[in-house]
Amino acid sequence: MNMEAAITDLVLETFRFNGRLLAAGDALVADLGLTSARWQVLGAIALSAVPLSVAQIARNMGLTRQAVQRLANEMQADGLVRFAPNPHHQRAKLVLLTPAGNTAFAAVMKRQSRWATELGRGLNAKPIETAAVMLRTIRRRLDDRTENGGDNAA
Repeated sequence: MNMEAAITDLVLETFRFNGRLLAAGDALVADLGLTSARWQVLGAIALSAVPLSVAQIARNMGLTRQAVQRLANEMQADGLVRFAPNPHHQRAKLVLLTPAGNTAFAAVMKRQSRWATELGRGLNAKPIETAAVMLRTIRRRLDDRTENGGDNAA
């Protein structure tokens, strides 16, 4: 298989994988009042070393600012996050987890750990690590192309 075909196959499989991953994530956290999207945003907040704005969460997670804003507003209404003043930007509030948000994220991560263990049963970690490195490398190349205005193939 040549490189073009290999990349195309990887992209198509990634689309399929993403769909299955989101469905599995939704099922895993549904009874906690979460979705994969909410889980993703909670994780971005919880795992960050510094407080983040909606725009920073969106950028870090490859989501649109509008989608993250909608999710953050919903989660604020549900008591999972709160908005705080941002000393670096008057209008871009920081999104912080509430105690309920911390509890929900801890519950999700406990489930995710068991789920990942079960999903990986019988698999070798080394090819999975290699796959993650390859996906990260390609994502970074896409990031670079997007940041430099090179979305379209030349």
